[in-house]
Amino acid sequence: MNGSVPSLSIVCMAISCAVSFCLPVILLFYFRKKKGADILPFFIGCAVMLLFALILEAAVHTLVLASAAGAYIQDHLWLYALYGGFMAGLFEETGRWIAFRTVLKRRQDKDTNALMYGAGHGGFEAAAIVGVAMINNLIWSVMINSGNSAALTGSLTGDTLAQVQQSMQTLVSTPSYQFLLGGAERIFAVAIQISLSVLVWLSVTKPGKGYFYPAAILIHLIVDAVTVILSGKGVSAILLEAVVGCLAVLIALLTKEIWKRCTAES
Repeated sequence: MNGSVPSLSIVCMAISCAVSFCLPVILLFYFRKKKGADILPFFIGCAVMLLFALILEAAVHTLVLASAAGAYIQDHLWLYALYGGFMAGLFEETGRWIAFRTVLKRRQDKDTNALMYGAGHGGFEAAAIVGVAMINNLIWSVMINSGNSAALTGSLTGDTLAQVQQSMQTLVSTPSYQFLLGGAERIFAVAIQISLSVLVWLSVTKPGKGYFYPAAILIHLIVDAVTVILSGKGVSAILLEAVVGCLAVLIALLTKEIWKRCTAES
């Protein structure tokens, strides 16, 4: 491996790491103090993300993608994007729907609990995916720059050694700003997760609005599929995050308008 990890890259990693862990905490206190939401929905949101997305959905992916059909799916970008988007939407929105109808059934008196749930759901995802990854990147970067990279590869051989060396070289060669994009992407993702939580909440708590549940699945599918397709087509990271940011704003504005109309009808 050649070179060291730029100091600016380390700073950008630290910022994205802080965003990933601090954003859900900030939202927790904001929705509690300013919106009067209950605390329980936040932690239910964390639990649903862990169970339905990181455990159950991941288990299904392991089975499906290891099959002959999975190989075919992975060989076709559009099919892979639609598959991934649908599965993410199905598992996460179903998890929300079940949570709202069971453990949070007695918390339906406050619509702001939908916001609190979304902060937990999206916040846990941010911490588990980007936050943990950035901590790992920071540790590796410090070891590389201090000349201790051998501690990461000393006992490794073959393909595993090659993969770790490639990962280390990626930390050295990746433009610094790309590490910062991870934090920005999580802000957009949390905004989308809160919006989707509101839609599923309305499907459960407002009579005649059950169609918002499949609508949430469809929106989730579209966002994830667009992200996978653009990434697969080699679109720049900045342009990709700009598209995700625009989608987040549009979805949030649409959800806000739906929220207003539904609460006015109540």
